[in-house]
Amino acid sequence: MTIGEFAGGPVRESVRAAMTPSVAPATDNRPGGSDSGERLLLPVPDEDGAPFWEYAARGELRIQACDGCGALRFPPRPCCPHCQSFAARWQRMSGRGRIWSYVLPHPPLLPAYAALPGYNAIVVELAEAPRIRLVGNLVTAADAPLNSVDPARLRIGAPVKAAFHTLPEGMTVPRWLLERP
Repeated sequence: MTIGEFAGGPVRESVRAAMTPSVAPATDNRPGGSDSGERLLLPVPDEDGAPFWEYAARGELRIQACDGCGALRFPPRPCCPHCQSFAARWQRMSGRGRIWSYVLPHPPLLPAYAALPGYNAIVVELAEAPRIRLVGNLVTAADAPLNSVDPARLRIGAPVKAAFHTLPEGMTVPRWLLERP
């Protein structure tokens, strides 16, 4: 029995379409990157997470907080997992944290990333909220290429601070800088 037969109609394709992630392609900030046709991925904001990206565009790192119990939550969602309140606010963070984990992708999965050997993806644990972790890239400056940090400098526990970079498409993303370069 297929999904369509079980549900009494042709839902297989609509289920598949709903499960297919929609990721908008983006160019990276390397000179000539947008002319070469190589595309890096952009985040796709949803209704719950849109304020995160709006604050990032202002150079602010904010995390969703429950107005009922005060618990911070990330990723953003409509309901607090602790008290089930739907009331929320966006609390400003210092932008400081530490590297909780990292990876150096080998080989890169997408062609545009293959042009960036030695780039990293890090998981940052926020200083004010150790249970909140954000994924990003460690770079030497907000507008530096994704492979601007020597991979030998990556260390679990290294202190980092947020920096914001506006991509050519207009979206601003948080990146991370070592606090002690």
